[in-house]
Amino acid sequence: MQCERLIKLAKTWFVSVREETMAPARMISFMEQHVDECPVCQDDPDIKDEIAKITELILPESKIPKAVRMQNEAAEREAEEDDEEEEEKDSDTDTDDEEDVYDDDDDDFEAEPDLDK
Repeated sequence: MQCERLIKLAKTWFVSVREETMAPARMISFMEQHVDECPVCQDDPDIKDEIAKITELILPESKIPKAVRMQNEAAEREAEEDDEEEEEKDSDTDTDDEEDVYDDDDDDFEAEPDLDK
């Protein structure tokens, strides 16, 4: 955040949220209102992402808007699917490179010498 005023306000609001004298959703609302009115915040390209991170930290899952929750869940599922695909590719290539540990050929062992001679 580039706006010093918003940083100070956010700290004050966060203390109120921790003391349970302010609802977390109200804090987010106040932050968004400040951003809408503040020219410094409007010029900050990262402010929306920072507010989203703060929202995830202080709002319980049930209070996050359904559309945002669904977006987050879809992104998580996509990331998991990508990870699974990479693991499958890695496991497929690993089996091709490994040597056969169990050799079925009996030619590795010589016949036992005849000790009776």
